[in-house]
Amino acid sequence: MKILVVDDEELLVKGIRFNLRSEGYEVISGTNGLEAVQLTQSQNPDLVVLDVMMPEMDGLAACSKIREFSNVPIILLTAKADDMDKLMGFDNGADDYLTKPFNILELKARIRALLRRSGAVSAPKANALTIGTITLDLDARNAYRSGVLADLTAKEFDVIEFLMRNPNRVYSREALLDTIWAYEYRSDIRTVDVHIRRLREKLEENPAEPNYIMTKWGVGYYFRK
Repeated sequence: MKILVVDDEELLVKGIRFNLRSEGYEVISGTNGLEAVQLTQSQNPDLVVLDVMMPEMDGLAACSKIREFSNVPIILLTAKADDMDKLMGFDNGADDYLTKPFNILELKARIRALLRRSGAVSAPKANALTIGTITLDLDARNAYRSGVLADLTAKEFDVIEFLMRNPNRVYSREALLDTIWAYEYRSDIRTVDVHIRRLREKLEENPAEPNYIMTKWGVGYYFRK
């Protein structure tokens, strides 16, 4: 997927670009509304992230211009949280609205939701591993809970894939370190506990009472099937 990010704050664009590229997106960028219109025409992105307050042409005008020739999903970024500003954004053709400062995880979640809604991406079908409400797309390395994409790190995905491929088998922390990290963090066994906790937060309906990612007290962890 190709994402166009347009904002006159260079550091913000750099941070968004880094985070989206780490998720596998192709990222192109601009610094003003005029470039947003031109790049949408020439690059045909799958989604546009567009700041409202920019030189030469503001984001609202750029959004309106883009809507004259494209139905690409558009997320507006703004420092204003007033309802009237949001309504103006939607009236000019925006699909979503995010107020600065924002959490990059929220931006990524909104991007995924809009791409799914637009039909650019879909839930995994082929080469998937499913147990209960958890599904792994092994080709794209994406994890889903009840059909909703979960934002896993590369190591978190490695851990859950290994446990799901070997359900009901208990692995000690040392065994998981040797298998997943290959001695990378052998001196800090707590890294396994941290990853298990984060996986429960992202994949379990109630992390405090998990249904799948289980603890065998005094032994280790396993995935219950």
